[in-house]
Amino acid sequence: MNREWDLLHTPGPTPIPPSVDRAMIQPMIGHRGQKCKDLINRITPRVKSIFGTSQDVLLLTGSGTSALEAAVVNTTKPGDEVIAVVAGSFGARFAQICESYELNVHRIELEWGNAVQVSQVEEALKAHPETKAVFLTHCETSTGVMHPVEEVAKSVNEISDALVLVDGVSSIGGARIEMDQSGIDLLVTGSQKAMMLPPGLAFAAVSDRAWEVIDDNDRPRFYLDLRTYKKKLGDGQTPFTPALSLLFGLEEVLNLIEEEGLDDVFERHQLMKNMTREACKALNLPLLVDDESASTTVTSIKPATFNAEQFRKLANEEFGLMVAGGQNHMKGEIFRIGHMGYCRPANVLQYVSILEIILKRLNHDFKPGAGVVAAQEVYLNHTREGK
Repeated sequence: MNREWDLLHTPGPTPIPPSVDRAMIQPMIGHRGQKCKDLINRITPRVKSIFGTSQDVLLLTGSGTSALEAAVVNTTKPGDEVIAVVAGSFGARFAQICESYELNVHRIELEWGNAVQVSQVEEALKAHPETKAVFLTHCETSTGVMHPVEEVAKSVNEISDALVLVDGVSSIGGARIEMDQSGIDLLVTGSQKAMMLPPGLAFAAVSDRAWEVIDDNDRPRFYLDLRTYKKKLGDGQTPFTPALSLLFGLEEVLNLIEEEGLDDVFERHQLMKNMTREACKALNLPLLVDDESASTTVTSIKPATFNAEQFRKLANEEFGLMVAGGQNHMKGEIFRIGHMGYCRPANVLQYVSILEIILKRLNHDFKPGAGVVAAQEVYLNHTREGK
């Protein structure tokens, strides 16, 4: 099969809009020249609204994990007590980074597919009153859970002086989050998911309260020292060579988001989530996550009548449809469909139709056409309401 026909619906990397592809092939420029300074100065103010913040958004060349590590190394010291919510692979990654930097990590371990409750974090803080930071994952990519990080942050601020640090790698750009209003102290993301770019760029927004901690922190750090990024941003630069092609692309991404309207971007992601979930229900496909905790950017399906890896293999071989599998103990148990960034309701109708064909191949019991009809009805109801 011609791989140019592939239909990429993993929860990252995600498809790139053609205009962003074109923007990224502009002639290279010097990273210390005026053109680069002008580019950075144009971009950075426009990213703030996506984070729900008035703070500067720092640009790091690296994966989303580099931003997670930056959050840890800049705000903590060896021996600090911290709390980490672990409900999947990426919550575990945040906790592992903390442990690598010799922090005393108190994990809130949850069954995969469940969202953390505010009361669970409150209880952990009461049990560990010396906690310096709480580490949260907004969208747990490995399960499709959207944790209530804003509600948690507000609660933490009421009962503790601990910082609230949030992994927004698979949510920023596809889910509304109000960093400033909710009291989140450090929010990070990566480029390759709802931000519609290739991997290689990371973002970090930092509250005034977190900057006080960072500035007073004597822990050694170099490449990930956020103080140097803040200082250089004031000069329209980054401390080290930036991923210039991705910055060209980011400017076009921001053009697309602003043309659509940020509220409409978030509403589109909510619509695609609802279309996907209702289609799965109509096809007798169990969902891993309940409606209340479900992510707007990725949906996890836990089939009861066939192996999830078999579904992935057939979908890829026959249609070039690429979805993600389960991680760790959920390998073979779930498959995950990404619906974020450069994705529209038309794409949902396309992959739901393919889903039905593969279900036929696997002798799954369902009414043919039921998934497409359910997704269509969600869309039609949405448009009837004037959305």
